[in-house]
Amino acid sequence: MKITNLHACRVRIPQKPPIAPYQNRYKAGTYKESLLIRLETDNGLVGWGETPDDWINRSFEGTPEDRLRGQTLGRDPFDLEAFYAENTLGTYLASGVEMAMWDIIGKATKQPLYKLLGGAVRSKKIELAACMGIRPYDEAKAIAKQYVDDGFTTLKTKAGRNAEEDLEMVRGIRDGVGDRLKLRIDPNMGYEPEIAFPLARDLEKYNLEYFEQPMPFSCLTESARLRKLTKTPLGLNESVTTLEIVAQILALRAADVLLPDTYQNGGLLGVKKVATLCEAVGVPCVFHCAHDLGLKTAAMLHVVVSTPNFPLANDCTYYGLVDDIVAPLHVIERGHMNVPEGPGLGVNVDEAKVKKYQVK
Repeated sequence: MKITNLHACRVRIPQKPPIAPYQNRYKAGTYKESLLIRLETDNGLVGWGETPDDWINRSFEGTPEDRLRGQTLGRDPFDLEAFYAENTLGTYLASGVEMAMWDIIGKATKQPLYKLLGGAVRSKKIELAACMGIRPYDEAKAIAKQYVDDGFTTLKTKAGRNAEEDLEMVRGIRDGVGDRLKLRIDPNMGYEPEIAFPLARDLEKYNLEYFEQPMPFSCLTESARLRKLTKTPLGLNESVTTLEIVAQILALRAADVLLPDTYQNGGLLGVKKVATLCEAVGVPCVFHCAHDLGLKTAAMLHVVVSTPNFPLANDCTYYGLVDDIVAPLHVIERGHMNVPEGPGLGVNVDEAKVKKYQVK
């Protein structure tokens, strides 16, 4: 079996409250933009993949089909390790192609993806963490109450513009729901050590599940030092890229939790490798969310259910989408989502919706 055709397009889907407007330290967002990859094979199979728009580093622009075709056409989709070894697309684009290859593999074998990734090791009803942008005290308090009512047990918030603003938001959440929500806050590398260190100590009384990536991605020795100077657990996301860097993080004991993602690690197989490396030294993983549409959400579910080292609630903003390009949409019940049982990713792409939301 060979890949004979590739099509890439960008789609934009609006978001709704309580996700929108989603304020991080960079900007406030009201929509999700993703690049979709559609692969065809010589025996008529079609596979789909998704990668987020790289709006920070701009490692790709538009829909770079020529680059993608040059790395993809003629390949056997089963030869994933060769694709990794020969990849020159960068992790964002490669992860979208790799996801579509996995989708084809599942359809060729008539198996849901989690079966091919090792089989289910936990309940196929996956626990999710609700998410929230930076909000003032009163809004944070109200949204936290709403999430508790919706059945979520974990909340992740954005942060990173101002330490006092972060503390006021966290205070609002705790005043609203007490300890009924496990709490994570994510400054997205917003602080230098001289701010991150005292902020971590100020956050101790709020009993965070972890403080995610408060400093720039290269601050690994500083992260290791921060862990020794505060009781606030530390998570790393932007730092979690190559296996070599992950090994450095683990050797330095620079984090309590790591958050891998497909677009950072080159695909699902890359995320699995990070999780296995972390498992060897007892550091748990959480699957990071990039405001994923239905394809990448399905990929997360398959990886989490088949990988032992994802014991915590995994970030998710899917409930904040106005619509999706898969039909039917994923369903969230009391903070949980079921793993799809169809072949491959187990979701059906509605090509009419792809056209509807395509960015021209």
